[in-house]
Amino acid sequence: MYSELLPLVTAERLGSYLRASGRDVSDAFALYEWNMRAAASIMELTSMVEVLARNALDRELRDWAHQRRAGASWLDFAPLDPEGSADIQKARDRATRRGRQAEVHGRVIAELPLGFWRFLVESRYLTALWIPATHRAFPDGDPDLRTRQKEVAFRMQQLNFVRNRAAHHEPIHSRDLGRDLQFALDLAAWISPAAGSWVTATTSLPSIISSKP
Repeated sequence: MYSELLPLVTAERLGSYLRASGRDVSDAFALYEWNMRAAASIMELTSMVEVLARNALDRELRDWAHQRRAGASWLDFAPLDPEGSADIQKARDRATRRGRQAEVHGRVIAELPLGFWRFLVESRYLTALWIPATHRAFPDGDPDLRTRQKEVAFRMQQLNFVRNRAAHHEPIHSRDLGRDLQFALDLAAWISPAAGSWVTATTSLPSIISSKP
């Protein structure tokens, strides 16, 4: 069966799987199928952490904006770089159908991609956003705020990377998915113990990792 499937999936697509399996087509397909299951599990895991992180960050930014000006939206005056500002405008356009519907803050937040939140915790916003506001989204992280920022940013970057590879059906079989799992659990636990417990209890990634052929 697999020899008949090979030209349909293509040897090029299966290249990394064939190399990892010593050119054995059956073993390559077994690894390819496992990779699909792993990718689905990564999407499940990162979607949980994304929702937790974005809502925690949004909560702190809303409080920060309110302290600066009552009723203000942080979307209007957070000191973002051009790429971040463009992401917000795209999210607003999608959430309002380009102005045909009233803007609802939660809908805009839901339209912002994980990559936006990943960059929002980078050192470029250390003094503008992290120190005054966003560090509070991860209250159980390192007590040193600069160390906390580095650790949060690195984990967000890694999860964004592996999520993108999974979403585009790229090989992740040679990646240390156990480390990715731990990064996700770290972020969730730093947001709150309840969040950490939920992700730990819900993710299917540990069983996927243990079933790797």
